[in-house]
Amino acid sequence: MYPEHTPHVPAQRAVEVHQPTPYPPAVAAPVVPVQPGAVPAVASIVLPDGRVVTGYAIDHPQPAPVAVKPAVSRTAVNVALGGVGFLAVCGGLLLLTSFIAALTAFIGQLIILAAVIFGGWIAVQVLSTGGHKGGTTVNIRRAVFKRNHFHG
Repeated sequence: MYPEHTPHVPAQRAVEVHQPTPYPPAVAAPVVPVQPGAVPAVASIVLPDGRVVTGYAIDHPQPAPVAVKPAVSRTAVNVALGGVGFLAVCGGLLLLTSFIAALTAFIGQLIILAAVIFGGWIAVQVLSTGGHKGGTTVNIRRAVFKRNHFHG
């Protein structure tokens, strides 16, 4: 017979039993000498079932005092002050813009007024019909031109 056709028989295993291993006895830690002023106080506490627990009182480290934070953060105050300053600048720029526009209009009106006054003065000078105020009057009635020469 071939091994493929042999019936399968489970192999029997030996049962292993594990026994707990006892821990070796604890060795006491060596005592470190302590300065007499640094020994903490011993406290005893009686539990409700009557047992007494004795030990050293441990002072828990106190956290550093936290600075009292203001109700409003500094960032919020800075943003608010920046907004107020921005509004003040915008108002000032608006007033400055209005002032520049008014000054430009005023200068334009002064220029127009000067042109009207000066133009009027010139018109009065040219169109005045008053007598002659001096100078030479030449009346040319008949002139003869001969060989490109004027004979008056």
